[in-house]
Amino acid sequence: MARTVSALTVMFALVAAIAIADEAGKGMALSNAWKRIERLNAESAAAMPEANYGFKPAPTVRSFGQIIGHLANDQYNLCSQAKGEANPKKSVDYEKTTAKADLIKALDESNAYCDGVYGSTKNNDQKTLTTLLLNVTHDSEHYGNLVTYLRMKGIVPPSSQPSK
Repeated sequence: MARTVSALTVMFALVAAIAIADEAGKGMALSNAWKRIERLNAESAAAMPEANYGFKPAPTVRSFGQIIGHLANDQYNLCSQAKGEANPKKSVDYEKTTAKADLIKALDESNAYCDGVYGSTKNNDQKTLTTLLLNVTHDSEHYGNLVTYLRMKGIVPPSSQPSK
């Protein structure tokens, strides 16, 4: 897992450098990184059987389902900041949701909400790009958690699956 986190840290540092350095394509590399991690997290959520959504490798960490809920919560939080509006789901705590279908729906809807923000980043300011980079990095860190949980249940994570 340490290698995954280190590799992801290096990758996203490069993405940040590209996004900042390339004024003509500002946001393009960031948007591409978002689309990848969005897909990996959604595929991970789908791959884990519902019976394992409550799985915790240790009592002191979030369950698989709580991580999915946490991703949905924070995507609304960060993307609403980048969009310059109030969090439309501020009163909802998806970490308390337990059903797989409900969590996948929450993740999908938060992904769609963020898609609109990433799709309009071309001419946005540095603060917006930094907030969106934080979202991609945060999602990538938790993808590392999801990979570990999937592996512990004998499931090959999406990033290790053969290309389609």
